[in-house]
Amino acid sequence: MKLLVPVKRVIDYNVKVRVKSDQSGVDLANVKMSMNPFDEIAVEEAVRMKEAGTAQEIVVVSIGPEKAQDQIRQALAMGADRGLLVKTEAETEPLGVATLLKAIVEEEKPDLVIMGKQAIDDDCNQTGQMLAALLGWPQGTFASKIEKKDGEIHVTREIDGGLQTVSLKLPAVVTTDLRLNEPRYASLPNIMKAKKKPLDVKDPSDYGVDLKPRLEVLKVTEPPKREGGVKVETVAELVDKLKNEAGVL
Repeated sequence: MKLLVPVKRVIDYNVKVRVKSDQSGVDLANVKMSMNPFDEIAVEEAVRMKEAGTAQEIVVVSIGPEKAQDQIRQALAMGADRGLLVKTEAETEPLGVATLLKAIVEEEKPDLVIMGKQAIDDDCNQTGQMLAALLGWPQGTFASKIEKKDGEIHVTREIDGGLQTVSLKLPAVVTTDLRLNEPRYASLPNIMKAKKKPLDVKDPSDYGVDLKPRLEVLKVTEPPKREGGVKVETVAELVDKLKNEAGVL
């Protein structure tokens, strides 16, 4: 089985995000960038499937700037076999990414696309669903457990009522949740080996896809600072404050 794992370059989750002074976007100057945590979980799950003999090849793809090669190399160091960077400096949106991934899937012909459920920079949670719709493939979202049985992929996902297991016929698209696994740290020998693994660089025009943004950002602002709390002596005082001061009752 061949796996395709899309990964995204985002601001590291430990970094405090700063807004540009002109409110045109987020300041990326001298900011640590990392692989999107949900995508890192997808890479880990793909590697585990290969180690278990379920998968034979893992192809990692990223759509972004030249420096996104760092995140692809990280995935290769974790155990992926081959990398593909679709180089673009444009701001990418879910539909454009899904359309480009569709073209890549048609070229690579994977049996399973496994990807993070969302990116921590835009929190859209749309690309996996859009890709499945464009391909006409079954999908399993928010996966907390993935198993292959009888030629099908069984995905356990968390829902309001507990857990739900769906059976997907291959080929399929699966998006990963936080509780699926704990990603490994790449060892130094594997990091060195990753430098020799194949990594292709292409342009969106090679796939006939235009990544021109469809949305316009008017301005970006920081959330209001939280005010300090107060202590109350009685439940009646609490209810009074919620009703008359906070206006939530």
